[in-house]
Amino acid sequence: MLEYHAAYYRYPEDDGWYVVEVLDFPGVVSQGRTLKEARYMIRDALREMVAWYLEDGKPLPRPKARVRDKGAQRMEKIRVHFQVASGVPV
Repeated sequence: MLEYHAAYYRYPEDDGWYVVEVLDFPGVVSQGRTLKEARYMIRDALREMVAWYLEDGKPLPRPKARVRDKGAQRMEKIRVHFQVASGVPV
């Protein structure tokens, strides 16, 4: 299991949508109309990126315990579980 850090941003000028970025896994970005939807979408995006890295034989970025973005309205940890033998995130 690995634990990455998601930063949530909300922009009123964009009809209140949440934009989410996994700070310690480059390229994992998503959005959602609500916080619940944004959480679901970023978890899915992270799972897909992990699967792609594993299929390609790339090493996964190491989570950074102290990564933060003071501009984010919310920070959360996202856990990724995967089976090493099959390389499938769960």
